[in-house]
Amino acid sequence: MTANGCTVRDLGLAPYEPTWRAMQAYTDARGADTPDELWCVQHPPVYTLGQAGKPEHLLCETDIPMVKIDRGGQITYHGPGQLVIYLLLDLRRRGIRVRELVTLMEQALIDCLADYGLAAERQAGAPGVYIDGAKIAALGLRVRNGCSYHGLSLNVDMDLTPFTWINPCGYSGLKTIQLKDFGVSASHEEVRDRLVGHLARLLPPMRKVDAAAA
Repeated sequence: MTANGCTVRDLGLAPYEPTWRAMQAYTDARGADTPDELWCVQHPPVYTLGQAGKPEHLLCETDIPMVKIDRGGQITYHGPGQLVIYLLLDLRRRGIRVRELVTLMEQALIDCLADYGLAAERQAGAPGVYIDGAKIAALGLRVRNGCSYHGLSLNVDMDLTPFTWINPCGYSGLKTIQLKDFGVSASHEEVRDRLVGHLARLLPPMRKVDAAAA
């Protein structure tokens, strides 16, 4: 499947660390003609800790593994029932800056949630998407050689308990919510396709980049 020049892949339920390493390898091997890709995935239970992350934001010992990774941000949780989309994009070809990509990702989430009658919003200084101050979607990116990887996560229908064992994204007491809490019964696949559609709609089209100038 392709959408606005992106190859869309559904990886199913895949362990976190090999997926992360595959993103790194794909980004490192990119050339001028390497396709952009969107990877849709669910992960088995895992905490991930960003580059500036503080381990003390894990509030208690658990059996859930924690992986220190190379995106920005603090600690978050991934588990089955959460939609994760990784954006492997050549930002130069899209003519988009990192801050613009973050705003675009947030808008795609807001538009997707609006399709289900939910009024979501940004919060200044706290990347992600919120409903009445509670977090329903998280963002985290890494850019290497002008190309992005990592991406976003949207809580659809999952066990939210592991979020109570951390300060989500470094914020003490931050409430985490999901689509199911609002009576949304859409399947994971439907939400995935809808969100991919919004991302593809908002992404600038690809353009040729002078290799000498890149």
